[in-house]
Amino acid sequence: MDDRPIGVFDSGFGGLTVARALIDLLPEERIVYVGDTGRYPWGSKPLDDVRRFAAEITEWLIRSHDVKMVVVACNTASAAALDDLRELTDRPVVGVIDAGVRSLLSATESRNIGVIGTVGTISSGAYQHAVADLDSSIRLTCAACPGFVEFVERGELQSDQVRVLAQRLLAPVVDAKVDALLLGCTHYPFLAPTIREVMGRSCVLISSADETAFQVRRQLDDGGMTRKGAVEAPRFLSSGDRQEFERLGRMLLGPELDRVGVWEG
Repeated sequence: MDDRPIGVFDSGFGGLTVARALIDLLPEERIVYVGDTGRYPWGSKPLDDVRRFAAEITEWLIRSHDVKMVVVACNTASAAALDDLRELTDRPVVGVIDAGVRSLLSATESRNIGVIGTVGTISSGAYQHAVADLDSSIRLTCAACPGFVEFVERGELQSDQVRVLAQRLLAPVVDAKVDALLLGCTHYPFLAPTIREVMGRSCVLISSADETAFQVRRQLDDGGMTRKGAVEAPRFLSSGDRQEFERLGRMLLGPELDRVGVWEG
């Protein structure tokens, strides 16, 4: 048994979708979550900055909590920094991109798929490369969706403004008639009702959160690192407004988000 916690981080609230999946699938595991709301959104920032942020948080999780694994619950950071983080530490580092692509390819019947994400994620080419590596015959349409993260971070999930923005930004994947769409940002599942309304019921929406949790479980099992014992409440930290993180985090994650500490790096 390995009693050490799992470290999870994101630019803000989006990674709570991954935290939720981990809590449900691995209830005995201890979780430390860092939401870097003081510097969000990461998706519009230079990738060198994202790499630096990701390295700072990873080093802190290892130094301060001796985490046994790091889960990069952010698509932009997974695209920009995953390889660097794996060189930084010998602890397992799990990202969300490969897990999401596997789920996406298993969901399509027409082999005509789409991915939406932040400007940073889409421009990095990470999803394009991951899909091509697994199946080069797949037809892939990608679309950047600037503004989605900011709506989620404000808790504005189904307003008229979100719907109008979604209709405009999702036009490329709607026109491509994809039958499966990967929500390539961990914030986007919170906008799923609006996205589904725009895409239509025939399009399957894929979130990488559940598949990421399954990948974490496989790696823990394979490495003999699973924890058995009393369930402990997850620990949440924010680099921004703690009260706002508590308020919005409870709405998005649930009652497990009880109290938020300060992350100062």
